[in-house]
Amino acid sequence: MAKELEKDENNDKDFYKEYSEQNYDRIEKLFKDLDQNNDGKIDAEELAAGLTRLQVKHSKGQLEKIMLLGDKSNNGYLDFDEFLKYVSDHERKLWLVFKSIDVDDNGVISINELKKAFKKMSIHVTDSELNYLLKCMDKDGSMKIDWNEWREYHLLNPSGHSVHDIIQFWRHSSYIDIGEDLTVPDEFTVEEKVTGMWWRQLVAGGGAGVVSRTFTAPLDRLKVLLQVKATGKNDLGVFSGMRKMIKEGGIRSLWRGNGANVIKIAPESGVKFFSYEKAKKLFMTKDGQIEPWQRLIAGSMAGIASQSSIYPMEVLKTRLALAKTGQYKGMLHASQIILEKEGFRTFYRGLVPSLCGIIPYAGIDLAVYETVKQAWLNYHKNESADPGVLVLLACGTISSTCGQLASYPLALIRTKLQAQTGVGRNETVRVLVSNIWQADGIRGLYRGIVPNFMKVIPAVSISYVVYEKLRTILGVSPKH
Repeated sequence: MAKELEKDENNDKDFYKEYSEQNYDRIEKLFKDLDQNNDGKIDAEELAAGLTRLQVKHSKGQLEKIMLLGDKSNNGYLDFDEFLKYVSDHERKLWLVFKSIDVDDNGVISINELKKAFKKMSIHVTDSELNYLLKCMDKDGSMKIDWNEWREYHLLNPSGHSVHDIIQFWRHSSYIDIGEDLTVPDEFTVEEKVTGMWWRQLVAGGGAGVVSRTFTAPLDRLKVLLQVKATGKNDLGVFSGMRKMIKEGGIRSLWRGNGANVIKIAPESGVKFFSYEKAKKLFMTKDGQIEPWQRLIAGSMAGIASQSSIYPMEVLKTRLALAKTGQYKGMLHASQIILEKEGFRTFYRGLVPSLCGIIPYAGIDLAVYETVKQAWLNYHKNESADPGVLVLLACGTISSTCGQLASYPLALIRTKLQAQTGVGRNETVRVLVSNIWQADGIRGLYRGIVPNFMKVIPAVSISYVVYEKLRTILGVSPKH
């Protein structure tokens, strides 16, 4: 795609020079519309207010990017010359992308051409997404996009300079870490794999996971304590549990076990990524296409591989979270004690219910996410707005919550098995479930789910913010 754009760029230089001259008056009018106080310059506040007044959907990050790219003098505002250059360069790149998609060179983009463009980039897009994207830009109801419609849709949006950018709002960034290890991995394009961007994505996701998990670690430890408390005892709740942890070991004890939780992020992400790439090849057609249900199966296979490889760290995290102050000197000491007293098999106790929880969690998470997102798109079918960050985060929060509801009983059984010390007769899965059901009913299978839900929204939000910051630092964001 990059080579094709470069070729188009060389062929169309003269044309675009003439085009820019013809559109000088239009750009000047736009500048005056944004320059509210008529002082000949636009600052960030004026830009935000102007775009809102013109009903151009935007985000804070987009505004910052416009100012960064346009403000060549670094004085905090755009004068007309800077604005003219930014808009001209921006529209020139939009024109090149438009030309690259319009393969029959008839001046309009059809849904088939849009579909072929995504397919060429190895980006899987559903028909509903394509239809919605087309309707967003199609103002005259022709079901085709001309240059003016394309330009208007991407007006002052610093994205949209590549086919990948255009679909990015509709992709589920599941490498954003919310502390659950059961999600289907995200897709990487051929370009991202060739240029090495994929590992930067993984590093950004891993860094976001470290910050997010550390921030929500007290809730995670509380969940473990509530999950393993004796059956039938209801004397421990969210607040009493927090007080108990602080009383027993001080504020620092709230983060007990978090070290093991963050250390396993890197190997788990790596194994999941490479396993997913291998598993996808089992289902891919010759032209590189893969159906959503096949993606789910491939993702589940990758999840099984990654969970199996890092599972001893899961057991270690649970044991540390349940440990009393001074019981272990650290992760290595805990590993040594468990190995000497209980044997190597202890590090895989609870693995079966853990693996069984992958498919219902990943399947429901993926299905609910796409359903909720599509419902939002259908409701706003007459608006030319992208879903935006808040909507996508809300979709992710809802889908993750539904996935946890389905898989939580298996997670609870897994934690109870991990907590068994191996001294005396250990309970089997069947006995555990029977005892819980007899004592507490179905509520017993969801013990500890409240702090688990409490951490979802802050985990998703923190992960997204840190992830985007790290992407920028690592140079993942497209350079235009």
